[in-house]
Amino acid sequence: MFRILFHEPVIAGNTGNTIRLAAGTGAELHLVEPLGFDFADAKLKRAGLDYHDLAVVTVHPNLDAAFEKLADGYVYAFTTSATTTYTDIGYSPGDILMFGTEPTGLPADVLNHPRITRHVRLPMLAGRRSMNLANCAAIAVYEAWRQHGFEGSV
Repeated sequence: MFRILFHEPVIAGNTGNTIRLAAGTGAELHLVEPLGFDFADAKLKRAGLDYHDLAVVTVHPNLDAAFEKLADGYVYAFTTSATTTYTDIGYSPGDILMFGTEPTGLPADVLNHPRITRHVRLPMLAGRRSMNLANCAAIAVYEAWRQHGFEGSV
C-alpha cells in the first residue's frame, strides 16, 4: 500500500484523522519528529477514535532516519509551489506521499532533499494559502488507491 509521511506535524487532530485514514485504506503513516503533540493528546485520541490499533504508525527521529526505514519507493512532496498536480502522477504501491507541517508546509531544505522524486500540488483557488493537512493526505491516498482499482477494498 501507499505510505504517508508527515514532516514535523503540529496539530494532533490532523494526525488523529490521518491515523483513521491509514486504518481505513491500509496506508502506513510515518511521522518525523519533532511532533507538536504527544500520543496521549486527547485531540489525537478523539480524532483517531478506536482506529489506533488498526493502523501502522511509525515515528522517526529525523527525516534521514525515515527515508532509511522507508527505503524504496518514489517520494512525492506535496507543496503549493509545485506545477505538477497530484492527478498527473502514476502512483505505485510503496510510494511515499510527503506533507509538511500545518502552518508552513515543507521547508526548502526538505523540498531539495535528494530522495524527493517530484514536487506535486493539490489545486485550489488563487489567493488561498493552504488546505487542511488530513484532507490533503486523504485526497492523495485515495487518488493513488483509485489508480489501482481500490485493491483490497469492499
